Amino acid sequence: MERFNTLFFVAGLGCFAIAAVLSMVFPFMTMQSYHGMDYQTIEDLAAVPSNEFVQLATDFPEEFQAAFGEVSPDSYAEALLLGRDLYVGQACWHCHSQYVRVVSNEEQRFGKPSTAQEFQNALNQPHLWGTRRVGPDLSREKGKRSNDWHIAHLINPKNVVPTSIMPRYDFYFEDDGAPKKEGFALVAYLQWLGTTLYEEEVTP
Repeated sequence: MERFNTLFFVAGLGCFAIAAVLSMVFPFMTMQSYHGMDYQTIEDLAAVPSNEFVQLATDFPEEFQAAFGEVSPDSYAEALLLGRDLYVGQACWHCHSQYVRVVSNEEQRFGKPSTAQEFQNALNQPHLWGTRRVGPDLSREKGKRSNDWHIAHLINPKNVVPTSIMPRYDFYFEDDGAPKKEGFALVAYLQWLGTTLYEEEVTP
């Protein structure tokens, strides 16, 4: 019995050593594969505010003014960063992935498979690839739906998707449906997803 205990102990140490080595090798290999790729800062990403962000300011002028002031690269950057923080904080990535995999029917459902270059920016690091798909993948969300759809969906998902099990986020909106600062930010972030590949005319 003592012999087996020693064997298991040595095997355990060996597995631990292998795991420790691989935990150093794999990140290094990953960084090497990213070498030479362009990295976009939040300033780069927000240099030209999206049409959807401008539309939010137009549709809710008083609320937008109180939340972000005027439409500008600075206010857009602020909204994107806040939106991402809320997305992470509310654990949206548990149910929504942001990674189109190279497997059967992924491209038909969500568009072109994800590439390493897509994640070389300030809003995609650390990555939010997700663990499961209770809800759809959101990698190509930009322009799929209107701001009004996103607002209605966040206030009460069942209003637009009757079978949805997503929780309500109506606390980010006023009683009349106007977004609070957090509501603007979440919609801006959701409408941003996919813009790093948008120029390649990715279609779902």
